[in-house]
Parts: sequence; C-alpha cells; structure tokens
Amino acid sequence: MAQKFIENGHEVLAIDKNEDRADDAVGQIQQILIGDATEERFMESLGIRNFDLAVIAIGENFQSVLEITVLLKDLGCRFVVARATRDVHKKLLLRNGADYVVYAEREIAERLAIKFGADNIFDYVELTPEIGIYEVAIPRKWVGQSIIELSIRNKYHISILATKKGEKIFPLPDPAHVFESDERLMVMGTLKDVESAVDRD
Repeated sequence: MAQKFIENGHEVLAIDKNEDRADDAVGQIQQILIGDATEERFMESLGIRNFDLAVIAIGENFQSVLEITVLLKDLGCRFVVARATRDVHKKLLLRNGADYVVYAEREIAERLAIKFGADNIFDYVELTPEIGIYEVAIPRKWVGQSIIELSIRNKYHISILATKKGEKIFPLPDPAHVFESDERLMVMGTLKDVESAVDRD
C-alpha cells in the first residue's frame, strides 16, 4: 500500500517497531522510523496533524490496533484506516475513531467465492454489501444484438460500465454497441441481478 502511494506521488512515512522488517522495506519506502506506535510521546513527536491519512496495518494484535487508533485520533489525525480480522473488531474500531476499516481476509475470501463460485463471473469489486462491479461473460443470446435492443437496464436491472477485449477496456459503451462473442462486460448491480442476466443462454 505504501509503495502504491509513493508511485502515485504521495509522501509516505512508515513506522515499525521491528528493525528487521524496517530494513527489509528500505528499498520500497525511503522514510521509515523504528518505534512503537502505541507510545504517546513517540507519536506526538511525529506531528500527526500534518498527515492526511494514517493506515494501521497490524493484523495479529488487535489491542495494539485499537490503542493506535484512539491515539491517532487524540493527536488530531484527519483520517484513520485500520485493519481488522473479525467482525467484532471492525465494530470496535469504528466506535473508537477509525474512519474506515479494512477486513482484508474476509474481503478477499468473499471476492474469490464469487469469482470461483458463480458461472460466467470472472472478477468482482464490492461497492456496498448489496451492489458490486462484475466482469462477466456475454450471454450467447446477446451476441449480435445491441445494448438498446436488449434494453439491458430495464430488463435485467444492471448497468454496463465498459466492454473488455483481451486486456483493453472500453468504458461507457454507446447504446448502439453490438455485442461480440469475444468480449466481456463490466457491469454494476446486485449479485442476484447479474447472475440472472448472464446465466440466461
């Protein structure tokens, strides 16, 4: 995550109390401090108010994650992203100052379950618990017909965001776009509606 922030032009300061882990990350992150983020004096010295975002990426020690979350908010941090491994941890973090909680293991598991458990769905990104963006195969009956002819939104209650050929994505296709057999679609909707649409041959 830090590396991606840096690639996008943001300045990143990383903190780890494990010197070996910090040494391993020097190639990717230039600014790394060795210290305990649960220590108030150490955190005060960093000028937390000057940061736009703080990410707590500890996975195993929930007590530390909770302590750091509260401490960051007390020190004036604008936005705190924390990592949780259980539902109850997520609730506690949100109640104690976290602005956003990442439930990485669960999110990946759910994404893989949809990807490998649903026919004709190749990828999935959750937007809300109900709505997601799905990469799907084009139903055989759609080939040779246009978006407007099939009345996709009205009939299937899904929105087509893009078409995809190979690795190329073509966003916001025209209503007159005619489906081809070697395309995939990026659609938005509920899983039930998406499955209902793409399972119809």
